[in-house]
Amino acid sequence: MNNKVTQIIRRNIFDFIQAEQLWWSGRMSEIDFLSRLFDLDNLESYDGRFPNAAGDIWQHRVNNPNDWEDNWIYTDKRFNLLQCDDSVFLNFLCEMIHPLVRVDSSEVNRLLQIFNENLKEDNYEIVEKSKISGKPIFVGRIKITGQEFLQNKGAIIKKILNADYVTQQISLMETSIENSPHVSIGIAKELIETCCKSIFEERKEEYDKNWDLPKLMKETTKLLKLTPDDIPNEIKAANSIKQILGSLSSVVQGISEIRNEYGSGHGKDGKFVGLQPRHAKLAVGAASTLAIYLLETHELRKP
Repeated sequence: MNNKVTQIIRRNIFDFIQAEQLWWSGRMSEIDFLSRLFDLDNLESYDGRFPNAAGDIWQHRVNNPNDWEDNWIYTDKRFNLLQCDDSVFLNFLCEMIHPLVRVDSSEVNRLLQIFNENLKEDNYEIVEKSKISGKPIFVGRIKITGQEFLQNKGAIIKKILNADYVTQQISLMETSIENSPHVSIGIAKELIETCCKSIFEERKEEYDKNWDLPKLMKETTKLLKLTPDDIPNEIKAANSIKQILGSLSSVVQGISEIRNEYGSGHGKDGKFVGLQPRHAKLAVGAASTLAIYLLETHELRKP
């Protein structure tokens, strides 16, 4: 049983929902809503006149709606929302903002904000999984913390290059990941180009402005003596090092192709569908790692 979302956070979420006067079952009846998540026919009844929870809930929330308080679900031990497995709790929250349950987008956004502001304390988040008829469907997951990791990489690159333009590039790349993934992907390619050209310029070596990114990267590795052929076989784990260095060209080629298809810098038609933030994080992470490796090698091997 996974209970990383604490009772404190769960209570906070339910308190916020009540304070905002948002109805947990939305436009659905309480029985219909709960039936999407729980087998009500096989849950016990608290009323001896009914064989299961379905009849119990109908009696006290439909037939006699004032028998139980409106927010009874939050403390009912049959559903155990304050102590249940995290997956059950997160599914309950996601169901509250499902398009069949809630049609008001402002309510969906407000609930999503409440959920994520609280869940982040326990390293969880609710994100869009897919769409149905243009409306988002959500899923709960462990929070992806790559943004902080990428920001740390960006700080290293800024420190090495110490250029206003690079600082602006990295800042825009980081802030665009969630809202404009295509912009981040485009800048990821430009970042590698900037690093390679900076290395050439600092070493007072010439490069052809017409080189594409894979060619620029290849010439940079030659300049830094990073090509696999430059590593003597007697070095320990030489084969592994060669494999890693040989994959640099594949990383660059991949980022270049992704940028051409999905990044900024090229016009898109009206049917264009961009990649998601996780794809941008992959491109940005790869570009940042590669840039740091090139720059640190350049620093260590300055003539």
